Amino acid sequence: MADARSLTDLFGILGSRRVGETTSVGDSSVTQVTEVSYPTQALQKFLRCLKGADNPLVLDLGPGVGTNVTFFGEQLGCRIRVEDVASDIDTHVKEGKIERLPEFFAGRFTQAPGSVDGILCWDIFDYLDRPAAQALATALCRLLKSDGCLLGLFSTAETPGQAYTKYVVVDESTLRYRPYPGQRQRQRNLLNGDIIKLFKDLRVTDSFLMKSRLREMLFRKPAPRA
Repeated sequence: MADARSLTDLFGILGSRRVGETTSVGDSSVTQVTEVSYPTQALQKFLRCLKGADNPLVLDLGPGVGTNVTFFGEQLGCRIRVEDVASDIDTHVKEGKIERLPEFFAGRFTQAPGSVDGILCWDIFDYLDRPAAQALATALCRLLKSDGCLLGLFSTAETPGQAYTKYVVVDESTLRYRPYPGQRQRQRNLLNGDIIKLFKDLRVTDSFLMKSRLREMLFRKPAPRA
C-alpha cells in the first residue's frame, strides 16, 4: 500500500487545481488529494473518429469506471471492454516476475486481430519499461481495425510517483484524475520519438501538450496498401 505522500506525488506534477483537505501525520501536514480536473483536447478527437462507426468496439485499458462506460455508450452507441492492465502490472510486481511482462502482453488480449475500433490507453505506458511497452503497443496495434483510433496520455514531468490514476470522463472536454495506490513506479519519460517508434504501425493525427504536463496523442491505423 502506498503511503499518503506517494498518493500526492502525482498531483505535485499536475498543477495547483486540487480538491482535498489537510490532515496531520506525525509532525507534518499532508494534503489528502481526492481528485483534480483538467481540460482535454484529444478526447474530443477520439470521439469524432469513432462516431461514424457502426456499433464500434472500444477497448479501455482500465481500471473500469462505471460513468465512463455510460458516457461512451451514450456518445457512441458502442460496446466497451475494460482490460485492467495496471492490475496485470501489479500482479507481476508482487510475484517478482516483472521481466515477464513482454511475454505476457504478447498473448494478453483475446479479441481477434483487426476487431477493435478504438483503444483508450490512458497513461499506462508511463509504468512500463521499454520492452514491456513495445510488447503492449505491438499487441494493441494488431487489434485495431483499419482507420481505428488509439488515445494515449504520456507524462512529461520528472517527478516519480507510485500512484496510478483513474481518468473519469466529465464531458468531452474535461477529465477528472483520481489517484489510487499501486505497486509500480512511473518509469522514465518517453520522448516524442520514442512514442512514435512504439506505435510505428500507426500514424499520429494529433498531439497536445497540456498544462497538466501530460502529452495527449491520438493515433489512427492506416488502411493497408493495395
